[in-house]
Amino acid sequence: METVIKQSAKTQVFKDKANKVMGISLEDGKLTKSYLSVAFLAILLGGILGLLQGLNRAGMLELPAWLNYYQVLTAHGLLLVVVLSAFFTIGYFYAGLSHTLGGLLPKVRKMAWIGFWMKIFGFVLAVIPILMNEASVMYTFYPPMAASPIFYIGLVFIVLGVWMCAFGAFINVASWRKRNPGQHIPILSFFATGVFVLLFFGSIPVAIEVFTIIPWAFGWVETINVMVARTLFWAFGHTLVNIWYLTAVSAWYVIVPKVIGGRRWNDLLTRIVVIALVIMNITGGFHHQIIDPGISEPVKYMHVFMSLAIGFPSLMTAYAMFAVFERTARRKGGKGIVGWYKKLPWGDVRFLAPFIAMAAFIPAGAGGIAQTTNQLNQVVHNTMWVVGHFHLTLGMSVVMTFFGLSYWLIPYVSKRVLTPQINKLGVIQTIIWTLGMIIMSGAMHWVGLLGSPRRTSYSTYFDNATALSWDPYLFFLAIGGTLLMIGVLMQVYAVFYLMFFAPKGNTEFPIAEVEEDEAPTPRWTERWGLWVVCMIALVGMAYVIPLVDFIVNAPPGSPPFKTW
Repeated sequence: METVIKQSAKTQVFKDKANKVMGISLEDGKLTKSYLSVAFLAILLGGILGLLQGLNRAGMLELPAWLNYYQVLTAHGLLLVVVLSAFFTIGYFYAGLSHTLGGLLPKVRKMAWIGFWMKIFGFVLAVIPILMNEASVMYTFYPPMAASPIFYIGLVFIVLGVWMCAFGAFINVASWRKRNPGQHIPILSFFATGVFVLLFFGSIPVAIEVFTIIPWAFGWVETINVMVARTLFWAFGHTLVNIWYLTAVSAWYVIVPKVIGGRRWNDLLTRIVVIALVIMNITGGFHHQIIDPGISEPVKYMHVFMSLAIGFPSLMTAYAMFAVFERTARRKGGKGIVGWYKKLPWGDVRFLAPFIAMAAFIPAGAGGIAQTTNQLNQVVHNTMWVVGHFHLTLGMSVVMTFFGLSYWLIPYVSKRVLTPQINKLGVIQTIIWTLGMIIMSGAMHWVGLLGSPRRTSYSTYFDNATALSWDPYLFFLAIGGTLLMIGVLMQVYAVFYLMFFAPKGNTEFPIAEVEEDEAPTPRWTERWGLWVVCMIALVGMAYVIPLVDFIVNAPPGSPPFKTW
């Protein structure tokens, strides 16, 4: 028995070394390439729909009778918010698990493929009623608007597919811990564990919501409790945003320092940021309901505090990243109070794109604080400001990080190399995308402050003077959207060139090491069971009181409405 265990350990050590020398295995590489291919096809389709939506919203394009604004809005949201983010996150972290844990276990790889096809099947089921104009309920899809039951059944399969991938990741990490007792989970796999914990627990509320909606959508029950459904949705909806954010943060902490030739930030503080974001995330969703009726002021006050608490690890991240940049640049000879920035590799798209993404999170995060504050939220709620904030957060901070990752991740899994020409294309694409998002998101923020509503197609409201004053800003929205579409085409070209046509070769999976004189990280950071219990306790504090109140003192339920 002892001999078998020793042979198994030796085999694993050999696999770990081979993985580092030879790169990702063909099976694991194929899995990640499939996930990334779907993600970037989703951004292509979602981008086209976004351009149509932007031009229509600016009053510059009349959509054909068979395709209305709300169909486009729903499909655009589903493709970019659900498909792009989920497929990229899973593909990226499964490549990270394979690299840092010595390859995926065969059963985990199988689970990831099952999850892949479940999500594809669910997505097809959800899209069919959208195309038939039977599900124009937008990404937020909560009652009283009701879509075809097929739409919600499709969502169930998407959630089940995500859970399958989450459990696969847990099994792979648990297996590695068993084979490596006393060792810390490699930092990128530590981030992956946090993300998959959030993906699983954050999607439980929306699963409950969808299972209550399906009989209502079929007509088996006459009414539904709108407040309960809405609360369950936002417990998921805001968590999803922060899952993307934590995915981007993993690249900022672990990948970018290696790309610039530096070392990563303190390992203990990095793991504390991950733990804090996991524990405090789900409760942040309630600030989307901060001006909803039927919620007591003490509950709202508690949720404002809980939502703002997420800003603490974000501020830690901002300090850590710029400290790493300065420290690396000074080691390369950088001088002066700010002159050191000249030593950073601005011509390398693998750094430029995630750096701009980080910088964009400063105004994006500030906008989020405004929306979390009761009084300021009253001004911007349900206006185009919120849409601008969402695009700045997702489209810049997250998606641009994904773009930057693609320039080494896709060559790595495809066993190819990044060429100078594609790097140059990437730099140009980054600039075009940045300009497009600044123009579009800026116009959305400003016109929102002037009162322009979100979730509506273009209207002058019978030539109302206030509504007509929005037109110049909506024109800039359309210009920004056009630039973004150009950026999408360039990015998709770069992705599939790197996947199938770039010169063959080995590309490094860039993971930065910690400083040589850093103190050992304490073992308590590995107590994932405790962090999950803390998260559940905090979620209980946040949601038990309002949900019980919504159920015990339930208002009259709502029948389904089709408003389009």
